[in-house]
Formats: sequence, C-alpha cells, structure tokens
Amino acid sequence: MIFIKSASEIEAMRKAGHVLAGIVDKLRSKIVIGISTEEIDCLAQELILGENALSAFKGYRGFPKSICASINEEVVHGIPSGRRLRDGDLFKLDIGINLNGYFSDCAITVAVGSVNGRARRLVDATKKALDLGIAQARVDNHLMDISGAIQSYSESQGFSVVRDFVGHGIGRDMHEAPEIPNFGQPHTGTLLKEGMILAIEPMVNMGGWEVRLSDNGWTAVTKDNLPSAHFEHTVAVTAGGPLILTK
Repeated sequence: MIFIKSASEIEAMRKAGHVLAGIVDKLRSKIVIGISTEEIDCLAQELILGENALSAFKGYRGFPKSICASINEEVVHGIPSGRRLRDGDLFKLDIGINLNGYFSDCAITVAVGSVNGRARRLVDATKKALDLGIAQARVDNHLMDISGAIQSYSESQGFSVVRDFVGHGIGRDMHEAPEIPNFGQPHTGTLLKEGMILAIEPMVNMGGWEVRLSDNGWTAVTKDNLPSAHFEHTVAVTAGGPLILTK
C-alpha cells in the first residue's frame, strides 16, 4: 500500500528531515583521514539522542549500529568498526532517524583526502543523478521517470547503477511502498500523487552494476571491487514540485 501523507504529517516529516540534515552536516565535518567508522557511529548516536530522536537503523532487522558506513567497493550497509579512513577513500554515510514517530533517511559520499579524477567524477555524477531523479518527483509524473533519469545520466557518464538495492517510500515506517529502482523505462510505473514521500537514493558503481554480499551478511560490495558512490534525500511530492526534506 502506498501512503499519501496529510499536510500535518508532511510538516512532522519536514521536522524530522531538518533534524537529520543538521546531524549529517555535523558528521560531515568529522569525516577525515584517521577517524574510525566506529568513532563516527558513536558521534552519530550522540547527536541523534541529543535531538531526542532514535536511530532508524540500530536494531532494524538486527543491524548492530546507528549508521551504515561503507568504504570504496562497499556499496551499502557497511557496519562501523575500528577501520580508519585513509587518504583517497570514498566514504558513504547512510543514516536515518525516528523523530516522534516519523522517519527520515539520508546518505552522502565523502571523498577523503586526495581522490583521483575518475573517483571524483563518480561522486559528482552520483550526486547529479540524485538531483535529476528528484526533479522528476512531481505530481502526475510516473515513478520510473525518477528511475530513468538516474539511470540515463549515470550511464551517460560511463558508470552503472546498482540493481539489487532500491529507494523506497518512507513515513511512519522506515520502508514503505513504493520501491524506487535506480533504473527503468520513463513514463511507466506508479503515478506520483501529492503527499507521497520518497527516499530517493542512487547507488552508482565505477565498473559493472553487479554486487555480492560480504561474509558479515550485511555489507554489499561490488563484484569487480571497483568503487561505488551513494547519495540519498527524503523528498515530498507536493503541488509546488519536489520538496527535499533532508536538505
């Protein structure tokens, strides 16, 4: 079932998105050479609790931490650990919160230190693909207009979109309908309606789109071990156009 949110629910989710955006901004400044992903997770948990919110990830289907922390060829769902960031890493921070019963979800990719040209272009292309996907989140567009925009731009830049993981609806639950692939034929799929709230999240690989699950049962990595990038915003479909709640 696809949930249409009322004006009051959108306002509650706007607040959750605003809080999460502030947390992400604070964490971004701490993503530097030498910090461990466990240290970033601890800081995230401290910031979340400081906002009287809850982590949307910790305990979700048994996930042990407050953030997903994925590095280089790790696509999504990396588990924070003692691993320290090194010069040239691509670090993906994926984080969600529950504020007063409403969820928001956001992800960024940070180039740590000096990052080579193609890796830098991957990050920039993935962020641009998110922007282009969000631009399609308009009343009476189709769901696959979002997906097609992400795929078309990513592939035009020489990269590939992950097909095993998707974006999703969000609201009172972390994951709601509809699923939002990062590939698809424009002008097909669910018709977008005012009040839908979507977590749009392109995952783009430098090489092939195929991924595999690592031994920890959580972390997805590229099959060819080439780097991947990931960006995400929580977006409301409104009569005035897409509204980014986590900006």
